[in-house]
Amino acid sequence: MSLRSPLGRVLGLGSAKDGTDHWWAQRVSSIALIPLTLWFLFSLFALPVFDYVALRAWLSFPFSGFLCVLLVAVLTHHSYLGTIVVVEDYVHSAGMKLLSLLLLRFLHVLAGGAGVFAILRVAFGS
Repeated sequence: MSLRSPLGRVLGLGSAKDGTDHWWAQRVSSIALIPLTLWFLFSLFALPVFDYVALRAWLSFPFSGFLCVLLVAVLTHHSYLGTIVVVEDYVHSAGMKLLSLLLLRFLHVLAGGAGVFAILRVAFGS
């Protein structure tokens, strides 16, 4: 018998004992995406032209390159968190769920790595 109240036992823990961490990570990443996306759009549309030379000059500036890499990383992580929930909610077979989750992780790491690689390649030249 425990002296803790039912609310005290459940506070901060979902049925899988880690639901709140996932929920908070998704909320924090979505809040982080707001200023990053606004910065990206405003600074991109502030460029005089949309050619390779202008984008390379913009990305070679350390602040712009860093924020673009950060945008890709946060966006990839946020997307991964969202797609995990979809698979966990709608895929009922245990084997298919495991395969889907592994495939999702692989694809998100691949997409994030390709995005960061592309930004660094343009910023530092080919």
